[in-house]
Amino acid sequence: MPAHAPGLLITCEHGGNRVPARYAALFAGQQALLESHRGLDIGSLVIARQLAHRLEAPLVEATVTRLLVDLNRSPGRGRRYSEITRGLPAAARETLVQHYWAPYRGQVDASLARLLAQHGRVVHVSVHTFAAVLDGVRRTADIGLLYDPRRAPERAFCEQWQQTLRHSAPALSVRRNYPYLGRADGLTTALRRRHPPSTYIGIELEINQAITAQPEAAWAGLRQQLADSLAAALVAAPAQVWQTPG
Repeated sequence: MPAHAPGLLITCEHGGNRVPARYAALFAGQQALLESHRGLDIGSLVIARQLAHRLEAPLVEATVTRLLVDLNRSPGRGRRYSEITRGLPAAARETLVQHYWAPYRGQVDASLARLLAQHGRVVHVSVHTFAAVLDGVRRTADIGLLYDPRRAPERAFCEQWQQTLRHSAPALSVRRNYPYLGRADGLTTALRRRHPPSTYIGIELEINQAITAQPEAAWAGLRQQLADSLAAALVAAPAQVWQTPG
């Protein structure tokens, strides 16, 4: 990555569906649920690792199932716990937070602090995937780029990345703030509260699981396109993004 480029941080909050041994009894008979899109973001860890390797960026990853405690949710949010753990005593839920949620957030904070000290500005890409069909509704995008539209640098960066992807992979449907809104509760939203837009750009990359389920050659090709397009967007970022007011 060019020396003038901002720092890059890759994270993956829902990378696996691992159940720690001490909680195995809670998940007895729940293998199908664990292997579904509710247990993990299918394919997210593969792309997160490739982005980090290709762009020589630090990666903070989680492999414990989101059904235990959701690392992408804030305190007080109902979806922080699943139906399996929501009914646990308060002390047991706090143990989940202290053993999994807090250490993960701490790793992210430490990595971000190092990058800010080195570069002064950071692009954070939080990698996720989404179910092709949810509640009977088919999602109409291959790639989603989520950001806070009130933060002009984030909007400008996503426009640049979207444009690059459309040029390199015109067959892909790339939408912004779809299938979710970038301002919704999540890790990037929490970090925006502590870092101004002049130093922090937080993007959630969402990939349709219909793509992750394709034969390996097609899926590998998309991973390469995503990595190359992100690299190109980062090169353009100093001139086209960080000077944007907001």
